[in-house]
Amino acid sequence: MKETTIKVQGMTCQHCVKAVSGALIKLPGVKDAQVNLEKGEVTVSYHDGLVNVQAMKDAIEGQGYDLG
Repeated sequence: MKETTIKVQGMTCQHCVKAVSGALIKLPGVKDAQVNLEKGEVTVSYHDGLVNVQAMKDAIEGQGYDLG
């Protein structure tokens, strides 16, 4: 199990939390996604052989959020 933290811009409310974490949890291999609104980031626990960080970033951007 690995963990990575991704900076996400534009998250301001619980809808944002659900959108970002929901998109990540749907990816095969993602076990958990914890959003921190104050820091503007999401910490993801995942199985390295099943999903990569770029796929996670693509899923977040697919919800309309910018990274960085």
